[in-house]
Amino acid sequence: MITTAKLNYLSLSNSKTYLLASLFVLGNLIFPQLAHLIPNGGFILLPIYFFTLIAAYKYGFFVGMLTAILSPLINSLLFGMPPVAVLPGIMIKSVVLAIAASLAAKHFGKVSLIGVILAVLAYQFIGTAFEWILTQNLFIALQDIRIGAPGILLQIVGGYFVLKFLSQSPKFKS
Repeated sequence: MITTAKLNYLSLSNSKTYLLASLFVLGNLIFPQLAHLIPNGGFILLPIYFFTLIAAYKYGFFVGMLTAILSPLINSLLFGMPPVAVLPGIMIKSVVLAIAASLAAKHFGKVSLIGVILAVLAYQFIGTAFEWILTQNLFIALQDIRIGAPGILLQIVGGYFVLKFLSQSPKFKS
């Protein structure tokens, strides 16, 4: 069953853009803290990307980009995670995810499992290529895919169902 959704493409001049981005950044602050309660939870669940996917797919490029850029920076400043040394790779992946998710949503015009899968795969493959360039080490670059497969699956399945819920809930339709 394909869910039709009202996808909102908010501009930078809309105050709702900043309010929503702030809420998604907050989610990207809380979820990683919870994930880090599990040994290697950050590596396994890849929590820093979850709300970026939701933000960009549901509310468009600007909300997604604000979430993608601010989430890793604020997490690193407040909690030291991600460490500054790996911040460039995570920032690149976050930005690519925001671009891919907003493009997928625009292309499909609705909540689509294929759209979510394509967005997640795009940021993983493109981000991995950039990480390989940055680290000069393929083993390290493939870490998200090797160790983070549960997190990738969580992003795809969980992201799809959260987007589906948001599109069907009267509070989030407009």
